Amino acid sequence: MRVTQSMLSGNMLRNLSTSYAKMGKLQNQIDTGKKVNRPSDDPVVAMKGIGYRTSLDKVEQFQRNIGEVNSWLDTTDDTFDKVGSAMQRANELVIQAASDTNTEADRLKIQSELDQIREHMQNLANTKIGDKHIFSGTKTTTPLYDEETGYPEPELDPMKKSAFEKDVEIEVFDGISLKANTNAVDLFRNIDKMFQDIKDGTVDYDAAIGTIDKQMNDLLTARANVGARLNRVELMDNRLQSQEIIATKQMSENEDIDYEEAITNLITQESIHSAALAIGSRIIQPSLADFLR
Repeated sequence: MRVTQSMLSGNMLRNLSTSYAKMGKLQNQIDTGKKVNRPSDDPVVAMKGIGYRTSLDKVEQFQRNIGEVNSWLDTTDDTFDKVGSAMQRANELVIQAASDTNTEADRLKIQSELDQIREHMQNLANTKIGDKHIFSGTKTTTPLYDEETGYPEPELDPMKKSAFEKDVEIEVFDGISLKANTNAVDLFRNIDKMFQDIKDGTVDYDAAIGTIDKQMNDLLTARANVGARLNRVELMDNRLQSQEIIATKQMSENEDIDYEEAITNLITQESIHSAALAIGSRIIQPSLADFLR
């Protein structure tokens, strides 16, 4: 095959164009720090990157969910702490009222404070996070205590649960959900009934002391359950942090460049390109006049 000057010039220009493209790709990699800047650069790496990003997005969503569960449980524990403090004060007042040294006027003053503690308990039963009532089961938009109707009545069938007793579960990992709320309707209802019985005189003060002790034990049991779930949340959070590190590392290994290698490749390509330009200048320089001399 006869090789002409135009063929040499054409090949040279194509090779120079390819060389420019390689240098441009290497320069983009160094600028962005990524092996792939468009799917066509490496479809396999691009597809793997989509998978790793999906995994990382799921981990980040689960971490947000963990944060929400943690917020519910922290608020619940803080509310129970306030309930415990109020119950302690109620116990002190009942013990004081049980003393024979008190006059009827003294007991009226004690009852007035007990009424205020009761109202405080009703407010605590309606504790909210944002616009959600944390003690209302799945009826998070409805307060647990209503001033007109009081607390929800228990289900007649013990095998059934009302919406106020159902669990609010939030997914914190693939296939794993944690209970965020605490079913405290019975606890608050019983405490409220205790205050009403004291006010009505249905129980005397000595009997009320024993009732308060029982309610305090129920409260401690509920707080222990919340504490156990907070520990579980911490374990799941640690697991998610590990998953985030793993997913981020995999994505980095798949997409991020080795800067030393990329810079070396760019320098090498620039040398090759300079050599091609030098040789190309010799190829296209001769003309017919040069041959006729």
